[in-house]
Amino acid sequence: MSKNIEQDAQYAAKLDADATREKLAEIYATALLGASDSTQTSFAEVRDDYDSFIKQICDGYPKFEAILASPNVTVEEKQRIIDEVCRATTPVFRNFLKTLARRGRMDMLREICFACRRLDDERKGRVPVEITTAAPFDETEKIKLASRLRKLVGGEPMFLHKVDPNVIGGIVIRVGDVVYDASIMSQLNKVRQDMIDRSAHEIQNRRDCFRNPEGN
Repeated sequence: MSKNIEQDAQYAAKLDADATREKLAEIYATALLGASDSTQTSFAEVRDDYDSFIKQICDGYPKFEAILASPNVTVEEKQRIIDEVCRATTPVFRNFLKTLARRGRMDMLREICFACRRLDDERKGRVPVEITTAAPFDETEKIKLASRLRKLVGGEPMFLHKVDPNVIGGIVIRVGDVVYDASIMSQLNKVRQDMIDRSAHEIQNRRDCFRNPEGN
């Protein structure tokens, strides 16, 4: 188990300097997922450990999180703290935190936790869908929308709902980098842009006619 994590950690450490923190977080999250599989530990349980650690420890005691991320605290001391605080967690999660301490990546705890959620959602066929509407909608409307979106997104939609009064009478749906805009405002803007484009085209045609009178 720890060997798998160490191998992925070594690969992450060798990435070029321009590697993004998001990519690193994804690598470590994948390593944690692999460690869970190799030890037949439920990843849901490991995720619960991680979520609890962030909410109860890091959110509850910000100074504690700063200590874990501090380069002035030795790796040995960080690992001792991890053993003390994480007694009730799965060995997979506890050893993972120790690996982060050895690799100097304790400052990425939240980013890796977010990446773990995303990987788990992908594994279970859950697809994050960002929805923006002019007004809140009820649970019945969510169920109907989910039914319509399943085929479109190829999985179970997980809604992230925002309200924006500028979306007049419509809805904007974002799946990854793809935006499905059905709002009236969007349609009005499109009509407006079409009118501008058409006028510009007519003006250009008239200019061409003046420049080439023989062609009339």
